[in-house]
Amino acid sequence: MRLLLDSHIFVALTEDRLNTLGERMREVLASPTANISVSVVSLWEIAIKFRLGKLPLRAPLLQLPDLLVDMGLALLDIKAPHVLAEVEPLPPTRDPFDRLLLSQCLVENLRLVTLDRALSAHPLAWQPA
Repeated sequence: MRLLLDSHIFVALTEDRLNTLGERMREVLASPTANISVSVVSLWEIAIKFRLGKLPLRAPLLQLPDLLVDMGLALLDIKAPHVLAEVEPLPPTRDPFDRLLLSQCLVENLRLVTLDRALSAHPLAWQPA
């Protein structure tokens, strides 16, 4: 199973707040068969929110890439096909970070792990069994 974590899921992992994610999601994230990535898109979004004072973090911002690698997660770079892909159906959000994460899922054959109601019903979102 190839998964891409939404920004809030990655932050919950770094903050050791897995209890806020739900049992099924915790099981999937702990699964040895899951191939889990975090996008540079999420790091970008987290950095902006942190610098605006909207997102407190326990870990220093510059340590996030090393932290995700230490957690066994892969870092997904942004590539031209990601920004040019047309996601259908369009998600009911105009958030450019969310749209780019869905584009990455489309291009890279991933499923977005999210609790965001605007994204969780999208065909590219991971659906709990």
